[in-house]
Amino acid sequence: MKIKLFFTQLKAFLVDSSNDPRIPMRDKKMVMGILIVLGIRLLFIPDWIPYIGILDILFLMGIILDYFFGVIDQSLLLSHYPWGMKSFARIRRISQFIAFFAPGFVKDNLWVYTKDPF
Repeated sequence: MKIKLFFTQLKAFLVDSSNDPRIPMRDKKMVMGILIVLGIRLLFIPDWIPYIGILDILFLMGIILDYFFGVIDQSLLLSHYPWGMKSFARIRRISQFIAFFAPGFVKDNLWVYTKDPF
């Protein structure tokens, strides 16, 4: 039952985030494209080379997690985040580690969103 609740909340989080007008449409399309590529990669393409085959998955996850927890303002993300501040802080720490696998020049040139200066 908890798994069903989690996926229901995850779906609501993604739908609410994608409908937020403060996030540029180009960024929304990029996130959806990366999620589709990640889904195809996880479901249909096996890892033939152990340990090295997972680097592309970490790269894609690093880009997405860095966008949600590094690029978007925390107040904007928390307005849609359903699981509470404690889990937000934990996921943010993990995402900062995974974002290490995505090169900075890719992350810098990929997103249109600019943070609030205050």
